[in-house]
Amino acid sequence: MTRVLLAGFGGLGGGQDHQRAMYLPAFQAHPGFTVAGAVGADDLGVPSYPDLDTALAESDAEVVSVCLPPGERAKAIVAALRAGRHVLADKPLAVTAEDTEAVAAAAAESGTVCMPAHHQRFAPALRSARTALASGRVGLPWNVQADFLVAGGDPCPLGELTNFGVYPVDVVLALTGLPVRRVHARAGDGVTLLLLDHDRALTSAIAVGRITGTADVRPGGLAVHRYRISGSNGVMNVDATKPGATLRTATGVRTAWTGPDTVARMLTELHAAITGGRPAEVGPADALAAIRVVEAARRSLETGRPVSLSPEHSQEGRK
Repeated sequence: MTRVLLAGFGGLGGGQDHQRAMYLPAFQAHPGFTVAGAVGADDLGVPSYPDLDTALAESDAEVVSVCLPPGERAKAIVAALRAGRHVLADKPLAVTAEDTEAVAAAAAESGTVCMPAHHQRFAPALRSARTALASGRVGLPWNVQADFLVAGGDPCPLGELTNFGVYPVDVVLALTGLPVRRVHARAGDGVTLLLLDHDRALTSAIAVGRITGTADVRPGGLAVHRYRISGSNGVMNVDATKPGATLRTATGVRTAWTGPDTVARMLTELHAAITGGRPAEVGPADALAAIRVVEAARRSLETGRPVSLSPEHSQEGRK
Protein backbone atom coordinates (compact mmCIF):
# COMPACT_ATOMS: atom_id res chain seq x y z
CA MET A 1 0.00 0.00 0.00
CA THR A 2 1.21 3.48 -0.87
CA ARG A 3 1.41 5.67 2.23
CA VAL A 4 -0.12 9.16 2.15
CA LEU A 5 0.57 12.26 4.24
CA LEU A 6 -2.27 14.79 4.38
CA ALA A 7 -0.84 18.33 4.38
CA GLY A 8 -3.29 21.09 5.15
CA PHE A 9 -7.06 21.29 5.53
CA GLY A 10 -7.89 24.54 3.77
CA GLY A 11 -8.75 25.82 0.32
CA LEU A 12 -9.48 28.93 -1.71
CA GLY A 13 -12.51 29.78 0.41
CA GLY A 14 -12.67 30.30 4.15
CA GLY A 15 -15.07 27.41 4.72
CA GLN A 16 -13.45 24.93 2.33
CA ASP A 17 -11.89 21.70 3.53
CA HIS A 18 -11.40 19.59 0.43
CA GLN A 19 -8.99 17.36 2.32
CA ARG A 20 -11.68 16.02 4.66
CA ALA A 21 -14.55 16.32 2.19
CA MET A 22 -12.86 14.77 -0.87
CA TYR A 23 -9.34 13.43 -0.62
CA LEU A 24 -9.28 11.78 2.81
CA PRO A 25 -12.37 9.57 2.19
CA ALA A 26 -11.15 8.77 -1.32
CA PHE A 27 -7.71 7.68 -0.08
CA GLN A 28 -9.33 5.64 2.71
CA ALA A 29 -11.60 3.86 0.24
CA HIS A 30 -8.93 3.17 -2.38
CA PRO A 31 -7.23 -0.25 -2.18
CA GLY A 32 -3.86 1.16 -3.23
CA PHE A 33 -3.44 3.83 -0.54
CA THR A 34 -3.30 4.14 3.22
CA VAL A 35 -3.31 7.40 5.18
CA ALA A 36 -0.13 7.48 7.28
CA GLY A 37 -0.07 10.97 8.80
CA ALA A 38 -1.43 14.50 8.80
CA VAL A 39 -0.16 18.06 9.09
CA GLY A 40 -2.66 20.41 10.68
CA ALA A 41 -5.03 17.83 12.21
CA ASP A 42 -4.75 15.58 15.27
CA ASP A 43 -8.19 13.94 15.18
CA LEU A 44 -7.76 11.42 12.35
CA GLY A 45 -6.20 8.52 14.26
CA VAL A 46 -2.87 8.83 12.42
CA PRO A 47 0.43 10.45 13.43
CA SER A 48 0.11 14.24 13.54
CA TYR A 49 2.91 16.66 12.71
CA PRO A 50 3.17 20.34 13.66
CA ASP A 51 4.40 21.44 10.25
CA LEU A 52 5.30 20.10 6.83
CA ASP A 53 9.08 20.28 7.35
CA THR A 54 8.81 18.04 10.40
CA ALA A 55 6.51 15.64 8.58
CA LEU A 56 8.84 15.36 5.59
CA ALA A 57 11.75 14.64 7.94
CA GLU A 58 9.97 12.09 10.11
CA SER A 59 7.22 10.46 8.03
CA ASP A 60 7.83 7.58 5.62
CA ALA A 61 4.83 8.54 3.46
CA GLU A 62 5.53 8.36 -0.27
CA VAL A 63 2.72 10.74 -1.28
CA VAL A 64 1.77 14.17 0.07
CA SER A 65 -1.79 15.35 -0.47
CA VAL A 66 -1.53 19.16 -0.41
CA CYS A 67 -4.66 21.10 0.44
CA LEU A 68 -3.41 24.41 1.80
CA PRO A 69 -4.62 28.01 1.32
CA PRO A 70 -3.37 29.60 -1.92
CA GLY A 71 -0.61 31.65 -0.32
CA GLU A 72 1.04 28.52 1.11
CA ARG A 73 0.28 25.93 -1.55
CA ALA A 74 3.05 26.27 -4.14
CA LYS A 75 5.81 26.48 -1.51
CA ALA A 76 4.54 23.32 0.18
CA ILE A 77 4.32 21.41 -3.10
CA VAL A 78 7.87 22.38 -4.04
CA ALA A 79 9.15 21.33 -0.60
CA ALA A 80 7.46 17.93 -0.88
CA LEU A 81 8.80 17.35 -4.39
CA ARG A 82 12.34 18.31 -3.38
CA ALA A 83 12.05 15.84 -0.51
CA GLY A 84 11.44 13.12 -3.09
CA ARG A 85 7.72 12.69 -2.42
CA HIS A 86 4.97 12.32 -4.95
CA VAL A 87 2.28 14.99 -4.74
CA LEU A 88 -1.45 15.25 -5.26
CA ALA A 89 -2.37 18.94 -5.09
CA ASP A 90 -5.81 20.47 -4.71
CA LYS A 91 -6.86 22.70 -7.60
CA PRO A 92 -5.64 25.10 -8.65
CA LEU A 93 -2.09 23.83 -8.32
CA ALA A 94 -1.20 27.51 -7.78
CA VAL A 95 -3.16 30.69 -8.45
CA THR A 96 -0.46 32.32 -10.60
CA ALA A 97 1.46 31.10 -13.61
CA GLU A 98 4.72 32.12 -11.92
CA ASP A 99 4.09 29.85 -8.95
CA THR A 100 2.89 27.06 -11.23
CA GLU A 101 6.12 27.33 -13.22
CA ALA A 102 8.09 26.91 -9.99
CA VAL A 103 6.14 23.75 -9.19
CA ALA A 104 6.65 22.40 -12.71
CA ALA A 105 10.39 23.01 -12.46
CA ALA A 106 10.61 21.23 -9.09
CA ALA A 107 8.61 18.29 -10.44
CA ALA A 108 10.93 17.97 -13.44
CA GLU A 109 14.01 18.09 -11.20
CA SER A 110 12.69 15.55 -8.71
CA GLY A 111 11.42 12.99 -11.19
CA THR A 112 8.46 12.26 -8.93
CA VAL A 113 4.77 12.39 -9.81
CA CYS A 114 3.07 15.74 -9.31
CA MET A 115 -0.64 15.58 -10.05
CA PRO A 116 -2.99 18.57 -9.92
CA ALA A 117 -6.46 17.45 -8.85
CA HIS A 118 -8.16 18.10 -12.19
CA HIS A 119 -10.47 15.22 -11.38
CA GLN A 120 -13.32 16.43 -13.58
CA ARG A 121 -11.46 15.22 -16.69
CA PHE A 122 -11.85 11.67 -15.31
CA ALA A 123 -15.66 11.69 -15.65
CA PRO A 124 -16.67 8.55 -17.60
CA ALA A 125 -18.62 10.49 -20.22
CA LEU A 126 -15.62 12.73 -20.89
CA ARG A 127 -13.28 9.74 -21.15
CA SER A 128 -15.57 8.23 -23.77
CA ALA A 129 -15.87 11.56 -25.58
CA ARG A 130 -12.10 11.98 -25.74
CA THR A 131 -11.71 8.53 -27.30
CA ALA A 132 -14.52 9.22 -29.77
CA LEU A 133 -13.01 12.55 -30.81
CA ALA A 134 -9.58 11.01 -31.28
CA SER A 135 -11.11 8.36 -33.56
CA GLY A 136 -12.71 11.06 -35.75
CA ARG A 137 -16.34 10.56 -34.76
CA VAL A 138 -17.26 14.20 -35.50
CA GLY A 139 -14.50 14.86 -38.01
CA LEU A 140 -12.35 17.95 -37.52
CA PRO A 141 -13.61 19.86 -34.44
CA TRP A 142 -14.23 23.56 -35.07
CA ASN A 143 -16.12 24.66 -31.94
CA VAL A 144 -16.61 23.58 -28.32
CA GLN A 145 -19.28 25.00 -26.01
CA ALA A 146 -18.93 24.21 -22.33
CA ASP A 147 -20.91 24.97 -19.16
CA PHE A 148 -19.51 24.45 -15.67
CA LEU A 149 -21.95 25.89 -13.15
CA VAL A 150 -22.17 25.26 -9.43
CA ALA A 151 -25.39 25.88 -7.51
CA GLY A 152 -25.45 27.79 -4.24
CA GLY A 153 -22.69 27.53 -1.67
CA ASP A 154 -20.37 30.21 -0.36
CA PRO A 155 -18.72 32.52 -2.91
CA CYS A 156 -14.95 32.16 -3.27
CA PRO A 157 -13.08 35.28 -2.06
CA LEU A 158 -10.74 35.01 -5.06
CA GLY A 159 -13.66 34.74 -7.50
CA GLU A 160 -15.29 31.75 -9.14
CA LEU A 161 -13.14 32.08 -12.26
CA THR A 162 -10.07 31.33 -10.12
CA ASN A 163 -11.97 28.74 -8.10
CA PHE A 164 -13.55 26.72 -10.92
CA GLY A 165 -12.04 27.95 -14.17
CA VAL A 166 -9.25 25.40 -14.44
CA TYR A 167 -11.76 22.51 -14.54
CA PRO A 168 -13.53 23.21 -17.85
CA VAL A 169 -10.45 24.79 -19.42
CA ASP A 170 -8.47 21.63 -18.64
CA VAL A 171 -11.22 19.44 -20.09
CA VAL A 172 -11.41 21.45 -23.33
CA LEU A 173 -7.63 21.28 -23.72
CA ALA A 174 -7.64 17.54 -23.01
CA LEU A 175 -10.51 16.86 -25.43
CA THR A 176 -9.08 18.85 -28.31
CA GLY A 177 -5.32 18.80 -27.74
CA LEU A 178 -5.21 22.31 -29.20
CA PRO A 179 -3.59 25.16 -27.25
CA VAL A 180 -5.25 28.54 -26.72
CA ARG A 181 -3.96 31.56 -28.63
CA ARG A 182 -6.35 34.30 -27.47
CA VAL A 183 -8.77 34.83 -24.56
CA HIS A 184 -11.70 37.23 -24.33
CA ALA A 185 -13.74 37.18 -21.11
CA ARG A 186 -17.03 38.72 -20.07
CA ALA A 187 -18.81 38.47 -16.73
CA GLY A 188 -22.27 38.96 -15.26
CA ASP A 189 -24.71 37.45 -12.74
CA GLY A 190 -22.02 35.28 -11.15
CA VAL A 191 -20.98 33.66 -14.43
CA THR A 192 -17.88 34.34 -16.54
CA LEU A 193 -17.89 33.59 -20.26
CA LEU A 194 -14.52 32.70 -21.78
CA LEU A 195 -14.24 33.04 -25.55
CA LEU A 196 -11.12 31.18 -26.65
CA ASP A 197 -9.28 30.99 -29.97
CA HIS A 198 -7.22 27.83 -30.39
CA ASP A 199 -4.85 26.50 -33.00
CA ARG A 200 -6.32 25.21 -36.30
CA ALA A 201 -9.18 27.73 -36.23
CA LEU A 202 -10.89 25.96 -33.31
CA THR A 203 -12.94 28.21 -31.04
CA SER A 204 -14.48 27.46 -27.67
CA ALA A 205 -16.91 29.20 -25.36
CA ILE A 206 -16.85 28.29 -21.67
CA ALA A 207 -19.41 29.51 -19.13
CA VAL A 208 -18.14 29.04 -15.57
CA GLY A 209 -19.43 30.29 -12.24
CA ARG A 210 -21.79 29.95 -9.32
CA ILE A 211 -25.54 30.35 -9.71
CA THR A 212 -28.48 30.44 -7.31
CA GLY A 213 -32.03 29.17 -7.48
CA THR A 214 -31.24 25.92 -9.30
CA ALA A 215 -33.79 23.23 -8.48
CA ASP A 216 -32.95 19.75 -7.19
CA VAL A 217 -29.27 20.39 -6.56
CA ARG A 218 -27.82 20.50 -3.06
CA PRO A 219 -26.23 23.84 -2.09
CA GLY A 220 -22.70 23.98 -3.43
CA GLY A 221 -23.36 21.08 -5.80
CA LEU A 222 -22.34 20.83 -9.44
CA ALA A 223 -25.47 21.86 -11.33
CA VAL A 224 -24.32 21.79 -14.96
CA HIS A 225 -21.23 20.24 -16.49
CA ARG A 226 -21.64 19.68 -20.21
CA TYR A 227 -19.89 20.04 -23.56
CA ARG A 228 -21.08 20.39 -27.15
CA ILE A 229 -18.38 19.64 -29.70
CA SER A 230 -19.13 20.61 -33.31
CA GLY A 231 -17.02 19.14 -36.09
CA SER A 232 -16.88 18.82 -39.84
CA ASN A 233 -18.84 15.54 -39.74
CA GLY A 234 -21.24 16.03 -36.85
CA VAL A 235 -21.95 17.20 -33.32
CA MET A 236 -21.30 15.48 -29.99
CA ASN A 237 -23.17 16.39 -26.80
CA VAL A 238 -21.58 15.30 -23.52
CA ASP A 239 -23.14 15.54 -20.06
CA ALA A 240 -20.32 14.95 -17.61
CA THR A 241 -22.73 14.51 -14.68
CA LYS A 242 -23.90 11.19 -16.17
CA PRO A 243 -24.18 8.26 -15.82
CA GLY A 244 -25.52 8.70 -12.32
CA ALA A 245 -28.67 8.71 -10.26
CA THR A 246 -30.17 11.60 -8.31
CA LEU A 247 -31.16 10.53 -4.81
CA ARG A 248 -33.62 12.59 -2.79
CA THR A 249 -33.76 11.82 0.92
CA ALA A 250 -34.97 13.49 4.09
CA THR A 251 -31.56 15.09 4.50
CA GLY A 252 -31.16 16.45 0.98
CA VAL A 253 -30.27 15.63 -2.59
CA ARG A 254 -27.14 13.94 -3.87
CA THR A 255 -25.85 12.18 -6.95
CA ALA A 256 -24.88 8.52 -6.78
CA TRP A 257 -22.50 7.37 -9.49
CA THR A 258 -22.92 4.04 -11.21
CA GLY A 259 -19.22 3.36 -10.66
CA PRO A 260 -16.19 5.07 -9.12
CA ASP A 261 -16.55 8.84 -8.97
CA THR A 262 -14.10 11.25 -10.58
CA VAL A 263 -11.87 11.57 -7.50
CA ALA A 264 -11.59 7.78 -7.14
CA ARG A 265 -10.70 7.46 -10.83
CA MET A 266 -8.09 10.17 -10.42
CA LEU A 267 -6.49 8.31 -7.49
CA THR A 268 -6.37 5.13 -9.57
CA GLU A 269 -4.40 7.03 -12.22
CA LEU A 270 -2.14 8.51 -9.52
CA HIS A 271 -1.44 5.05 -8.10
CA ALA A 272 -0.76 3.60 -11.55
CA ALA A 273 1.70 6.40 -12.34
CA ILE A 274 3.57 5.99 -9.04
CA THR A 275 3.80 2.19 -9.16
CA GLY A 276 4.51 2.19 -12.90
CA GLY A 277 7.26 4.80 -12.68
CA ARG A 278 5.66 7.05 -15.29
CA PRO A 279 4.18 10.56 -15.40
CA ALA A 280 0.51 10.87 -14.52
CA GLU A 281 -2.00 11.62 -17.25
CA VAL A 282 -2.44 15.12 -15.84
CA GLY A 283 0.58 17.00 -14.55
CA PRO A 284 2.09 20.43 -13.90
CA ALA A 285 2.19 21.29 -17.62
CA ASP A 286 -1.59 20.84 -17.79
CA ALA A 287 -2.04 23.00 -14.69
CA LEU A 288 0.17 25.68 -16.23
CA ALA A 289 -1.73 25.66 -19.53
CA ALA A 290 -5.03 26.06 -17.67
CA ILE A 291 -3.87 28.78 -15.28
CA ARG A 292 -2.43 30.81 -18.15
CA VAL A 293 -5.87 30.86 -19.74
CA VAL A 294 -7.48 31.83 -16.43
CA GLU A 295 -4.91 34.59 -15.87
CA ALA A 296 -5.51 35.90 -19.39
CA ALA A 297 -9.25 35.87 -18.70
CA ARG A 298 -8.73 37.93 -15.54
CA ARG A 299 -6.70 40.47 -17.52
CA SER A 300 -9.38 40.56 -20.20
CA LEU A 301 -12.05 41.28 -17.60
CA GLU A 302 -9.93 44.14 -16.23
CA THR A 303 -9.26 45.73 -19.61
CA GLY A 304 -12.38 44.77 -21.53
CA ARG A 305 -10.18 43.55 -24.38
CA PRO A 306 -8.98 40.18 -25.70
CA VAL A 307 -5.62 38.94 -24.41
CA SER A 308 -3.20 37.00 -26.61
CA LEU A 309 -1.03 34.17 -25.36
CA SER A 310 2.48 33.92 -26.79
CA PRO A 311 3.16 30.77 -28.82
CA GLU A 312 5.60 29.34 -26.29
CA HIS A 313 3.02 29.75 -23.51
CA SER A 314 0.06 28.45 -25.50
CA GLN A 315 2.00 25.27 -26.33
CA GLU A 316 2.38 24.38 -22.64
CA GLY A 317 0.34 21.39 -21.59
CA ARG A 318 -0.14 20.18 -25.16
CA LYS A 319 -0.05 16.40 -25.44
